[in-house]
Amino acid sequence: MTAVISRLKRYNRYFIVGEIALFMLIVASVAVFAMTAWSKSGLLMAVICLSAYLFTRFFDNKNASTIKQTEQLLAVYTHELEAIEGNYSAFDSGQDFMDYHHPFTFDLDVFGQNSLFARLNRTVTTGGKALLARNLSFEEIQFQPKEIHYMSHQVSFMDNLQALGEGRTIDTLAMLALQNELSKASCPRWFLTRWSLIVASLMLCLLPLLIILSLFGLIEGNVPVFYATLQFFIVYLACNAATRNIAKRTAKIHREAEGFQQLIKQCVSLHDLPLSLQKEVDTLRNARQQAALLTSIINRLDRRGNILGLMIIDTFGLNDYFLIREYLRWEHDFKARIAAQVNALSHIDALVSWGRFAYNHPETTTAEVTTEQKVCFEAEEIYHPFLGTKAVKNDFSIENGSYTIVTGANMAGKSTFLRTIGINYILARNGAPVFAKRMRTSSFNLFSSMRTTDDLAGGISYFNAELRRLQQLIRFCKHPVYVQGKPAESPSTLIILDEILKGTNSLDKLNGSRLFLENICKLPVTGLIATHDLELSKLANEYPRHFSNYCFEIELGTAVTYSYKITPGVARNQNATYLLKGVLKEIDGLSTAQPQGETAEFAG
Repeated sequence: MTAVISRLKRYNRYFIVGEIALFMLIVASVAVFAMTAWSKSGLLMAVICLSAYLFTRFFDNKNASTIKQTEQLLAVYTHELEAIEGNYSAFDSGQDFMDYHHPFTFDLDVFGQNSLFARLNRTVTTGGKALLARNLSFEEIQFQPKEIHYMSHQVSFMDNLQALGEGRTIDTLAMLALQNELSKASCPRWFLTRWSLIVASLMLCLLPLLIILSLFGLIEGNVPVFYATLQFFIVYLACNAATRNIAKRTAKIHREAEGFQQLIKQCVSLHDLPLSLQKEVDTLRNARQQAALLTSIINRLDRRGNILGLMIIDTFGLNDYFLIREYLRWEHDFKARIAAQVNALSHIDALVSWGRFAYNHPETTTAEVTTEQKVCFEAEEIYHPFLGTKAVKNDFSIENGSYTIVTGANMAGKSTFLRTIGINYILARNGAPVFAKRMRTSSFNLFSSMRTTDDLAGGISYFNAELRRLQQLIRFCKHPVYVQGKPAESPSTLIILDEILKGTNSLDKLNGSRLFLENICKLPVTGLIATHDLELSKLANEYPRHFSNYCFEIELGTAVTYSYKITPGVARNQNATYLLKGVLKEIDGLSTAQPQGETAEFAG
């Protein structure tokens, strides 16, 4: 592809040389035409050179457009290859959507550096990016597996759509903001009246008529000049305020308007659509002409900056008058349809991200999502999507109203396993492929508590922050809400907890954890809890119908061996003291010249 771009750029240089040469020939032809007493041969030569110049200019513009498109596609391919290697720096990580208080997105690495969003996001519009974020936050579940499967096979379409947004994000939300501005004020409506069109038509005909009469000597030669000047000032005074108002409103979406039109043109090329996607594409087909008209209006407004050109087109064509009429017709349709158009474009834009994700991960499978109004989760050979080929696969299932307590040593895989369940559930709920051999789940709510932090500026200690998070969890489980004022569809919730009450002493922590789990059972909640506190596992003996024990076991020898496999039971081996001894051995080997306080790096 690099060779193709180099060849096209070489053609571009040839076109430039040709245009310069032809322009000089045009000037020479006009000179010959004048010196030969306006002979037909000179005129013919000028016409041929002008035609050749326009022909060359056309292909030069087409070649330049091809260069731009090819460079954008090359960038898309490069970024996708980088993503396969684990480098997602070219894509927006969704840092703006991070919410430390969200029920689960912060704990499960949904947004931020190296997050699920960073791996998924291929959106090129602000609306598409916002919709993708709402998908991952469970604020708006829109896609079906068949839509994602369909899009994953439209590779050329996905490439071209991503190329249109290469190096920029098209602000479709600015288009919606313009809708609000247009509602506040408008141009005078008399421009759309029939009488104004009749007057304008008469003015258009009168000036050419006066020029013809002047050429035949029927009127004085200065009459057309006087009338043309008068006509220009009439049009200018009548239309200038309105055109400036239009320019002010549309200036904010100048770049977005062109991108909006290009995206719509690309989207309507989709064919053999699933029925669930047909509505969005039909909406965009209806919007194509409207988007083209907006681009035309903005381009005509730009040309008004040329004063000489403005005088000519307003005098002979009443350009400003007809521009305002076009704008007012566009404005009426725009206000009525833009919301549906932006939503349709955002839908397809976000769908491309899901489709690309499915295409890039053929090793995945589609989960079976049931309609049960309770927690149901079964998975075979499930693993974390961020780990790739290094991942260890596990089988796991959990029943409604039950609590799985997971014990294990440090770094044995407990936290990663909890995130594995959470991340794959997020994918399944959105109709996306999951990282498992088989997965079956119902649609339930999700709440996690894994990364509680203190807030020194706010005067909130670590333990206080934990209590606040648990209080938020209880309130959520009683009244599940992802979007304010809109209750969640399911009454059941799966809670994922990584250590309860880490900010207090061991005995207090155990008693508090037991108290919390014994009481949370009163709510429609299912739990997955990781802990180092082996005493907590005794709940399975006291409440066998509700609690069960699983563990990640390690083997201690000359080194620590991690299997990362989850098995029934309680962990027997711990590794904190063992690993610490390895660190402390470094003390005897420290140089006396080493500054006090410097710590040897532990790579184990």
